[in-house]
Amino acid sequence: MSNAVDRRSFLKGLGALMAMPAMESLLPASASASAAAAGNAPVRMAFLFVPNGIDMANWTPKTTGAFELSPLLEPLKPVQGQFSILTGLAQNNAAALGDGPGDHARSTACWLTGVHPKKTSGSDIRNGISADQVAAQYIGKQTRFASLELGCERSGMAGDCDSGYSCAYSSNISWKTENTPVAKETNPRLVFERLFGNGKVNEQDESLARRELFNKSILDFVLEDASNLKNRLGTRDARKLDEYLTSVREIEQRLVKFENQAKLEIAAGVGRPQGIPNEFGEHIRLMGDMMILAFQTDLTRIATFMFANDGSNRPYGMIGVTDGHHDVSHHGRMADKLEKKRKIDNYHLQQLAYILNRMATIKEGNGSLLDNTLLVYGAGISDGDRHNHNDLPVLLAGKGGGFRQGRHLVYEKDTPMNNLFVSMLDRVGVPIEKLGDSNGKLRELF
Repeated sequence: MSNAVDRRSFLKGLGALMAMPAMESLLPASASASAAAAGNAPVRMAFLFVPNGIDMANWTPKTTGAFELSPLLEPLKPVQGQFSILTGLAQNNAAALGDGPGDHARSTACWLTGVHPKKTSGSDIRNGISADQVAAQYIGKQTRFASLELGCERSGMAGDCDSGYSCAYSSNISWKTENTPVAKETNPRLVFERLFGNGKVNEQDESLARRELFNKSILDFVLEDASNLKNRLGTRDARKLDEYLTSVREIEQRLVKFENQAKLEIAAGVGRPQGIPNEFGEHIRLMGDMMILAFQTDLTRIATFMFANDGSNRPYGMIGVTDGHHDVSHHGRMADKLEKKRKIDNYHLQQLAYILNRMATIKEGNGSLLDNTLLVYGAGISDGDRHNHNDLPVLLAGKGGGFRQGRHLVYEKDTPMNNLFVSMLDRVGVPIEKLGDSNGKLRELF
């Protein structure tokens, strides 16, 4: 690798190794910078999971093809042409199949695997490899991190969380092997330090301690390197560097703000675990922003993000829903519970809208970061009251791999959702023909 590309890729400092977005000014002179940036941008894959099903009556568009936004999808209006809704897909192996209750655990474990998990609350868990980890095996070696696993509720690896199913099933969508779930990180500070640390634990600890003691930013430790780099950039790239560093600093300031608030609350005896924002939406947005930074700087091309574990009974007091989410999802067609469920689903989609809008505003070549991404958003349960795993809510955003957006595609009933994943994997260069219960590829996607 040339020195120019080395310097483009990372800014270095005590405890810091800050990756940079691709800079056209630093591409080899023999290449066309604009063509390389536009044509060779990597395709990223992201899988965003929400628990307890979705209010399908307000989710599903009324027409196929080009469609008007359904009530739940209204928060996504600014990016309406950047996503499609896929109807008719199922994870059939999340059904009981003779194993009795446990739909929340099965829905989560099966969502990216298409495999029926073994019913056990012991250590003898067994599932299947997930789509994200299949991609990580093939293309993960091209980036610093093979994959990134994020969430807002901690992963459980032991105990009975759902009718005889291990907590490992209901709190993990990413599985490296049939016996090994990949635990997600829920602490935004730890994700930040992982992305921007140099891997030397002692140096990273010293860097963080200095920042806390002297009210410094991680940018202070790479300032000299950044200044030297900026002098070598064209106007457009210099602006891109400024925007990127500003976004890193803004995230860091948000982290410090809620961490300082957490310290005060802990001192008063009313705190929550340090490092976790009090406001759920801010937690989601922070994790989403760091996923975006990881994509933007090509630290990884594969991410999973669980807004919450399935079966989560989190209340949503910030939108006036003080009942637990799981309780509300068992609505029994009662109007008040259906309205509360609609509010929760809408709140989740507002956070998704934030993430998609951010990705759409980050320029990459002749398009945007979102243009070079395939992002799946959905749940492993359709109607939370019925616990059904067919006709799942599936939203596919981005134009990565040539995906044609802005459509409502309706597939034959019980079409394996893994057909979607096999189709996506094909577009990122993963040569597999079968995953879980897949039986082909989806038509009309690309």
